[in-house]
Amino acid sequence: MSQNNSSQTKFNLKRYLDEFNPWHNIKIMHTNVPNDILSGITIAVIAMPLALAFGVASGLGAEAGMWAAICGGILVGLFGGSHTGVSGPTGPKVVQLAAIIAATKLVSGEPDIGFAMSMVFLSGLVCIVLALMKIGRFIYYTPYSVVSGFMCGIGVIIILLEIPPMLGFATPNSVIGAIKQIPYDIMHEKPHALIVSLATFFTILLWPRITKKQWLPAPLLGLIVGTSIAHLFHFNDIEYIASMPVGMPHLYWPDFTRFGDMIGGAFALAGLCIFDSLLTCLVADNMTNERHNSDREIFGQGIANMACGVVGGVTTATATMRTVANIKCGGKTGLASIVHGLVLLALMLGLAPYASFIPMACLAGILLKVGMDIIDYRVLPVLHRMPFMDSICFWAVLILTISVDLLVAMGVGITIAFVRIVQELGQAYEQNVVNLNEVNRPLPGDVPMPEELKKKVLKLRLEGPLFFGVSDTIYRASSALVDYKYLIIRMARVPMVDMSGAYLLDDIVEKAHQQGAIVFFTGLKPQVERTLERLRIFENVADGNCLETFNDAILRIQEIEGTLSAQQTECETRLSQV
Repeated sequence: MSQNNSSQTKFNLKRYLDEFNPWHNIKIMHTNVPNDILSGITIAVIAMPLALAFGVASGLGAEAGMWAAICGGILVGLFGGSHTGVSGPTGPKVVQLAAIIAATKLVSGEPDIGFAMSMVFLSGLVCIVLALMKIGRFIYYTPYSVVSGFMCGIGVIIILLEIPPMLGFATPNSVIGAIKQIPYDIMHEKPHALIVSLATFFTILLWPRITKKQWLPAPLLGLIVGTSIAHLFHFNDIEYIASMPVGMPHLYWPDFTRFGDMIGGAFALAGLCIFDSLLTCLVADNMTNERHNSDREIFGQGIANMACGVVGGVTTATATMRTVANIKCGGKTGLASIVHGLVLLALMLGLAPYASFIPMACLAGILLKVGMDIIDYRVLPVLHRMPFMDSICFWAVLILTISVDLLVAMGVGITIAFVRIVQELGQAYEQNVVNLNEVNRPLPGDVPMPEELKKKVLKLRLEGPLFFGVSDTIYRASSALVDYKYLIIRMARVPMVDMSGAYLLDDIVEKAHQQGAIVFFTGLKPQVERTLERLRIFENVADGNCLETFNDAILRIQEIEGTLSAQQTECETRLSQV
């Protein structure tokens, strides 16, 4: 018997781990090879200026963004859960990492790269653990007001951080720093930097309106235009990207000697990676009419981020712009993402020195457009018409995202939405507790009852999950009803019950017994009945009083009343004979 259990456990474990097997992605890569290759090359062209810009924005240098794009493209293409998703550095994750790097700089003022890379590696490990715990499905429970507030907040952060470099000054370390710095920068702006950044920005803005061609993406054209203006007019007074090393990356082996200092940041990066990635996967699902595997996507992101920590890349997540471009260009499998990563790898192995010709103001113009694209313009026209609680949730997430922390904002937003839902569910139970004497007409199929018997029966009808959020409402409503002899608790529409709900029922039964009443349960679902049995709720309920239907309870009450009436008659007869 134990051998059978062991073999069954091994079989289930193999099936459980098989979900994360890269073969799921590899076996379909031959189905769309020409389009995937062309799409991968196009995405690489789009990704290169973004990767350079995000690397600089993180504080680790342009090459860090490139290595992150390479790791994300190749590894998530193999292990990810979305066939069309393309990973690399993203605005939200770079903002988060930049804040962590700024807070952990060395005494010399230089970034503590070893510490940062170990944290990135650890964040990937956290993602893998969370993927194995199957938490991916919870992305579908995120309220839209939280998502919208989060995206608008990220867009505002990127815009504020890129205004100083557009004017020719260094990128601030924080949003508050940017707000304080912007007035001075505007008063002392450098005209050449502003010309380059605005030329880049308006090229990206106008190019899609001029042509629908996909062979020359707007970010690449903006990079070409901004860089060309800087060199044609000899703008030597503005900053350019520092030269990047050519060849294989420097390796950073994880060092967890400061584990306590980095675990919080690692969880923050992992949480944002999951949220950012799965939101983009939802967008891809809507465009392709497919459904991604959330847990496999988180697993792939974990592998990619661990690799980033080793090769010195910023963190990765599934990137919305690159994913949408991939779908528009005909990419349908992970091959497109892998090709995009290989193209960027070729650039780093031989063409990286050419990045030193790119002005920093040019990258600022690109990121300004990225920030504007992230903002949720769907919700902006209806801000003044949003439901009250949705409005509170949206503004709380938006303000906290900008001023405090991205994960704190998400946590607060989800908490507000959760409290709202619990409150509404609690209110929905208020009208489900009645005395049968108050029912004007019986439902079809109900057993008729004499009017004098109806006065003695209280019906407690519960609908929906019986959990902590509704227990107080039900108890207060049931406590208001007195002078009953029988209590029927109808639970046919209760799919689950938690400990709070179970002990609520126990309290109601005890209160009924104190009034000398008899309690019946009807319509218990098997899983609910098992929970109540394990918690010993039925110990105070007479045997045979857990029935299938309401009519069974009525018949049982009439039977009890008939027995009591017969006993009373017999007693009166004996007394008369005496």
